[in-house]
Amino acid sequence: MLTFHNPLHARHAPVHEFFRGERVPCFEKPERVVYVEQALRERGHAWAVPDTDSSAVLAQVHTPRYLAFLQTAWAQWLAVSPENAQHQPFPSVWPVRTLRSDVEPQNFIARLGLYSMDNGSPLAAGTWAAAKAGADAAASAAHSVGAGSRAAFCCTRPPGHHAGADFMGGYCFLNNAAVAAQTLRNQGARRVAVLDVDYHHGNGTQSIFYDRADVLFVSIHGDPRTEYPFYLGHADETGEGPGAGFNLNLPLAAGSGVAAWFAALDVACQRIAQFGADALVVSLGLDSFEGDPISTFALTSDDFSRLGERLGALAVPTVFVLEGGYAAAELGTNAVNVLEGFEQH
Repeated sequence: MLTFHNPLHARHAPVHEFFRGERVPCFEKPERVVYVEQALRERGHAWAVPDTDSSAVLAQVHTPRYLAFLQTAWAQWLAVSPENAQHQPFPSVWPVRTLRSDVEPQNFIARLGLYSMDNGSPLAAGTWAAAKAGADAAASAAHSVGAGSRAAFCCTRPPGHHAGADFMGGYCFLNNAAVAAQTLRNQGARRVAVLDVDYHHGNGTQSIFYDRADVLFVSIHGDPRTEYPFYLGHADETGEGPGAGFNLNLPLAAGSGVAAWFAALDVACQRIAQFGADALVVSLGLDSFEGDPISTFALTSDDFSRLGERLGALAVPTVFVLEGGYAAAELGTNAVNVLEGFEQH
């Protein structure tokens, strides 16, 4: 299995974020990918340089206005004051119910709020470069699978599954899983399934495909009544319009055990098989690990091998896209265990 890495990921390196109202060091940091790459090298995995420009696909999954903002956001921040080079911008106001979102404010912080779902996704000088290179890696991995490879891994950060068509959030700026799924569709796959196994619901991916029947979205995650992103991920969200019936959420109570998690995985896999997917994209969040600092599930490193084996049994061409997971030292072992478990089939 080829691994497509993001050579620019470290350019996104904000220093701090806000977590539950407190200013804390960033959980989502460059070391996350460093640990995964180290584990891949130690276990002999092959590397590939991303060779696909994702620009055209990004225009299919994100709005032009949002892409234009994200690409120029840091320059806009510096235009407010050159001293802002030493500061991270955070939104402080959002266009919630009854407020308008069709008019872009002139004030930068208000514009940032227009395109943000939270204040915990800090921008840095290299955020656009890192996010765009990650989308290129996701498109490259999908292109490889669409051209006949059985599987490929997109090893990148920042993650993507919380990013919607026109907003960032949850450390995510561009939706890499959506880029991979749309790339596979563009290459001729009639039906693509996206399975999100991150502890947190992939609200952005759901919203991008919610009214489509050609992309099935399935997610196993912490119950949004108590877990981020809070406002999406309930079991009664099943799709709308042509997409009715093509969205399956499997929320689990915080603290759910391994048996409950794998029972949900069986339901997810059965739905993917029923769908008749020509290709699968796995949003490979690893924060269901027992040692993760911001999650409450308890999968062990051996359980991630079991996850890979179950996905391999589906016998569907698969793109793995790295999402969350913040127990950094164990992240590499857990990621490689999934990939090697998959390859056993």
